[in-house]
Amino acid sequence: MRKYKNLTDKQNELMEIAKGGLRRINILHGSVRSGKTWISLVLWCVWIRNMPKDAAYLMTAKTLTTLKRNCLDLLETLAGKNNFSYSISKKEGTLYGRKIYLEGVNDAGAESKIRGMTLQGAYCDEITLFTEEFFSMLLSRLSEKGAKLFGTTNPDNPNHWFKVKYIDRREELDFFLMEFLIDDNTFLDPAYVEELKKEYTGVFYKRFILGEWCSAEGLVYPMFDKALHAITEIPKSCGNEEYYISIDYGTLNPCSMGLWRLDDKSAVRIKESYYSGKAQKMLLTDEEYYERLKNLAEGFPIKCVIIDPSAASFIATIRRHGEFSVRKADNSVLDGIRVTGTLLQSGKLLIHESCEDSIREFGSYSWDGESQEDKVLKEFDHAMDDIRYFCFTVAKKRLL
Repeated sequence: MRKYKNLTDKQNELMEIAKGGLRRINILHGSVRSGKTWISLVLWCVWIRNMPKDAAYLMTAKTLTTLKRNCLDLLETLAGKNNFSYSISKKEGTLYGRKIYLEGVNDAGAESKIRGMTLQGAYCDEITLFTEEFFSMLLSRLSEKGAKLFGTTNPDNPNHWFKVKYIDRREELDFFLMEFLIDDNTFLDPAYVEELKKEYTGVFYKRFILGEWCSAEGLVYPMFDKALHAITEIPKSCGNEEYYISIDYGTLNPCSMGLWRLDDKSAVRIKESYYSGKAQKMLLTDEEYYERLKNLAEGFPIKCVIIDPSAASFIATIRRHGEFSVRKADNSVLDGIRVTGTLLQSGKLLIHESCEDSIREFGSYSWDGESQEDKVLKEFDHAMDDIRYFCFTVAKKRLL
C-alpha cells in the first residue's frame, strides 16, 4: 500500500480501500478532531473529478453557516481557489468544473428544494443533525448511474434513526462505514489531545472522544460535588471581573435568577433568587419579578442580563425600565449541557453555598432514560436552565 506522508495511517487506509471501489453510501463516523472531515473532503474531490461535468451535485449540512465553517472553507484550501469557488447567497459552487448546489437542512423548504433534483453525488456534514425525511428524500434523488453519497457524523443516541435504519442495516445496503478516533489523528499535538479529552464529560466523552453510540442516562452532571463546587467565600477582586444575571423565566413554574461573577479563572454564582408560583400558590407579575431582579443586582455593576429567549413579556419589561442591558440566551440544550459539564469538570464553575436551590437541582437533574432522543427530565431544571444559559452564552468565551 502506498502511503502519503500528509495523511495519517487511518486516512491512508481509507484511500487504499477507495481504490477498490466506493459504495452507494459512504460514511465516516467517530470522535471529534479525528481527521474524518478532512479526508472525506479529499475523497469527495478525488471522486468528483472523475464524474460527468454535466451532472448535478449537492453539499449539505444542518445550516449553510455550518456547511461553510466545517466544509466549504476547508474545501477551498484543499482544492485551491482555482478549482473551487462558491457563493452562499446563491447557494451554488463550482468544483473542478462541476456545479455544486449548497443547501441547509434546517432552511425553510429544504426538503422540497431537493425533491425535484436528479443528483450524481451528495456530500453530507454531520448527518445525525439531519431530519430523517430530508435524508430519505436525498437518497431518492441520487438516481444517476453510479451516484454516491459521502457523509460524516459524530455518534449519537443508539436509537437515532440513522443508526437504526442505516448503520445497523449496512450489511443489507450498499453501505461503507469507517470509524475514526481522535488518537488516529497523529498530526495533533499530544498535549492538545489530552486537554481536549478533559473537556468532554459523561455521555459527551463517550461519543465525541471514544466514538461510542450510547444513551444519555442518570444524572446530567454526575461530576458535581458539593464539597468541591460549593464554596463559602467569594474570590477577592482581581480587577477584571464582570457581573451578569441569568434568568430562566416562569410564572406557574419556578423563575430562577442567578448573579454571577466572571473573571479569567472562574465563574461564581454569588447568590440567587428562586420563586415558584405553584409552590407559593401566588403568581407574580412581570413587574414583581423585575423588583426581584433589582434586589438581586443591588450593589453590583451588571454588564448584562442573560434570559430565556422565550420570555418575551419579561424581556419587554426589563427593556422598558432601561436599567439593564438584556441579551437573549443561546438555548442550545445539548451544547449548553456539554459546556456546563466541562466547566464543572475543570473546577471553573463554582456555586456559593447560599444558592441552595441550584445545589439541590444539581443532585436531581437527570436524563430521560425512556426517551429515544437525548432529553432531560423536565423537572428540577429551572436553576439548571439559567446556569446553562450563562455558561453557554457568556462564560465559555472567557473560560474555554
